[in-house]
Amino acid sequence: MVLEIIADLYDYRTLALDLLKKNAYKKGEYTLSSGRKSEHYVNCKPVTLTGQGLGAVTALMLEHIDPDVAAVGGLTLGADPLVVGLSQVIWGGSKGELAIDALIVRKKQKGYGANAWIEGKLPPKGSKVVVLEDVTTTGGSALIAVEKLRDAGYVVERIVTIIDRQVDGEADAKMKEANIELISLFTLQDVIDYEIDPESN
Repeated sequence: MVLEIIADLYDYRTLALDLLKKNAYKKGEYTLSSGRKSEHYVNCKPVTLTGQGLGAVTALMLEHIDPDVAAVGGLTLGADPLVVGLSQVIWGGSKGELAIDALIVRKKQKGYGANAWIEGKLPPKGSKVVVLEDVTTTGGSALIAVEKLRDAGYVVERIVTIIDRQVDGEADAKMKEANIELISLFTLQDVIDYEIDPESN
């Protein structure tokens, strides 16, 4: 991992799970971005767009970012705070000695100017990039980012997601076909099963 997290200072995993259950998870009748119907809905943005939530999640993601990674990227909008937050944590935590930049992959090609698919300070072609995602259902969204980054000449071998919904193994099958390692901080079942401490804020 890039930075050694001092675990005895804070239990980031419990904090992240607590925030996800309180602020990201809902039960009802929902249609997911994949078109699937589900009684479980997760929107991580109320967590990742807070300093506390983003800090907890990026601390956990750090464990899966190797020193030879040049950048972290992901598909807008869910990945935007993750890639920027992780890039800042790495730079600040290393006191400026290590820079892993953030890349944002557009859902549609920019229709003017440079017609870019990817925004950010682009590393040299051949550089290793890790894709970040908030919620993985079928894996389709993250694989769009993988495709565009690979098309741009980067080496992408890993996706790190906050929550894997584990839908019929569909995401795993797609990742295997694309030669991608999928790492999840939590499964949807982890969030469902987590019991909030009634005395917590």
